[in-house]
Amino acid sequence: MGLNVIDWRTAVLVPMLALLSALVVGAVIIAVSDVELLRLWGEDFGEAASQTWTTIWDAYKALFRGSLWGLRPISETLVSASPLILAGLSVALGFRAGLFNIGAQGQMILGGIVGGIVGFSLDLPYVLHVLVALIFAAIAGAIWGGIPGLLRAKTGAHEVITTIMFNLIAVPLLDWILTLEFVQRAGRDDPVSKTVAETARLPQLLGFLDRNDLRVHAGFILALAAAWFVHWLLFKSTLGYEFRAVGANPDAARYGGMNVVLVYTGVMAIAGALAGLAGANEILGIPEYRAAPGFVAQIGFDAIALALLGRSHPAGVVAAGVLFGALRAGGQQMQAATNIPIDIIVVLQALIIVFVAAPALIRAIYRVRTGEGTGQLTKGWAS
Repeated sequence: MGLNVIDWRTAVLVPMLALLSALVVGAVIIAVSDVELLRLWGEDFGEAASQTWTTIWDAYKALFRGSLWGLRPISETLVSASPLILAGLSVALGFRAGLFNIGAQGQMILGGIVGGIVGFSLDLPYVLHVLVALIFAAIAGAIWGGIPGLLRAKTGAHEVITTIMFNLIAVPLLDWILTLEFVQRAGRDDPVSKTVAETARLPQLLGFLDRNDLRVHAGFILALAAAWFVHWLLFKSTLGYEFRAVGANPDAARYGGMNVVLVYTGVMAIAGALAGLAGANEILGIPEYRAAPGFVAQIGFDAIALALLGRSHPAGVVAAGVLFGALRAGGQQMQAATNIPIDIIVVLQALIIVFVAAPALIRAIYRVRTGEGTGQLTKGWAS
């Protein structure tokens, strides 16, 4: 097997079975969270079983309809998936080099606010303005990610600690930037930025249909292009081979003449650039087109789960991003149709990751034979 090649059972079958297992456990949670159903089980077994099945079926049907049944649900799924894919690629790239980039959240914040500032402060033609805003967002994210990489390479400061600290710095830094006179929206006392110019906004992919509810934009195309780039970088380029070699054994890579300092700094900078693009996606692509505290939500942390679910492979991250985007989009419909709390979506995501993180359990439950390439994806931050 080649360097970091993963057996198909690990790459495809185990995540699919993990999803199935999460849905089964989620169904049990939905059933036991209904107090009336629990009471009915003690009174009428047949009726309770029928109503339990109906409740679970209605919940998952609403989840499916809200995420994939129709043009608008698909649009919302792709809107949610776009930043998740970009941030997931950021974390996955670090994993491939043996680094744990927990800093995607902070890198998104810096990339988003810088991209937004470029978006409303410059007067440029349409296509050029979008490109310049995205480039500056990527540069900001690269700087914010590259510094922890350099610290790891030069001083041994672990990227887990430094990226967490940089996340904590990014939040108040955003709050401060949003209060600056040239950034804050006129007439507002709260920290809200000016609106991005129309020339800097990511184009709506379905704008020709003249429907305001179809929000999917070019950020999804950007995410797919980024996934292709990461795949090419990792598996088709010399630099990508060095990334993977250092991730597999940094001492051997150093002995083989590879510049480990450059690899650590470079991989974290590229990872930061991807996260910066994810942040810009939220400012330049989402209607309102402005920055406010918390505009990245928890996407940077969800990206860690995506990278794990996607087995740190670009194609896997894209699939995981679409899955999580579908869960987010469908969760709102599920709550509206069945009164089941949307928090169940967070539970489902957590269950998927738990099962993916324990492949031996999945193989034991479903009797999946172990292939050759079922090793761990990264040495982890404790190694």
